Amino acid sequence: MSEIRAKKIWRNGELIDWEQATVHVMAHALHYGSSWFEGIRCYKTARGSEVFRLPEHVNRLFDSCKIYRANIPFSKQEIIEAILQTIDANNLEQCYIRPLVFRGAGAIGVNPLPAPIESYIIVWEWGSYLGEDAMENGVDLCVSSWHRAAPNTFPSMAKAGGNYLNSALIKMEATLDGFAEGIALDSEGFVSEGSGENIFLVRGGRLYTSSLNSAILPGITRDSVITLARDAGYEVVEQKIPREMLYLADEVFVTGTAAEITPVRSIDRIVIGEGKRGPVTAVIQRRFFDYVEGKVDDRYGWMTPVRTKKLTIDD
Repeated sequence: MSEIRAKKIWRNGELIDWEQATVHVMAHALHYGSSWFEGIRCYKTARGSEVFRLPEHVNRLFDSCKIYRANIPFSKQEIIEAILQTIDANNLEQCYIRPLVFRGAGAIGVNPLPAPIESYIIVWEWGSYLGEDAMENGVDLCVSSWHRAAPNTFPSMAKAGGNYLNSALIKMEATLDGFAEGIALDSEGFVSEGSGENIFLVRGGRLYTSSLNSAILPGITRDSVITLARDAGYEVVEQKIPREMLYLADEVFVTGTAAEITPVRSIDRIVIGEGKRGPVTAVIQRRFFDYVEGKVDDRYGWMTPVRTKKLTIDD
């Protein structure tokens, strides 16, 4: 993985040097996890540098903040233009994009409302999250002892910093036990998601993925895969998934902005299918990467050019 660093960061409406992007130790987010963020990718396509599903990511950022009663002091359109500006200012052809909103210094205590809202956009070069080899040969996963939160504890649909303490526990447990990633179950014991990925399994030519009532983040790559799979003629079922269904799957793969489309070769040391990327996963992978690399027409309007035009979005 390349070093996480770039020249410029966007902070509250202006571009600053990377080294200047500091946060006060009394920031509310450092004490109580009151931050919200997105993970977005800019791809080097056949048409030039383009951002994948930028409006959808910005919409989700605003949704996450709305759930937690945090008002971003910029419009969606301003955030979109700032993201494109930040990529351009760093002269990056492809990159990972991290819009970050958090409650800063100015109030302490559990009540977050008096704390000021800070807004940042960070970009850097980042390759395959689970490794280049994983894209072809797959990764080994385990079911974690840590579960996702029960309903009405904290909102799983929000991409909030504090929520990811649960993800960190899942990831650390899996890593220390020799796995690439962990799978969380929901409060009822059904399959939820990975520490930072949604999960799909294939059985009998049909795709299954956990529904929103299993405490998953509504993944934008997940939504894209559902569309691409149905386009390819596959039936996609969103439902509660029993743990044992994972072991009996013909194929399993995980999806996310960082993970993209990564095959799974084993879960809990039980080999999935033939222990390598399966034919359905290969089709989905190819269709996804053909799309984001600009090898096919942008028929869904998912790609936003960085330098050639500006995108508008309804507020």
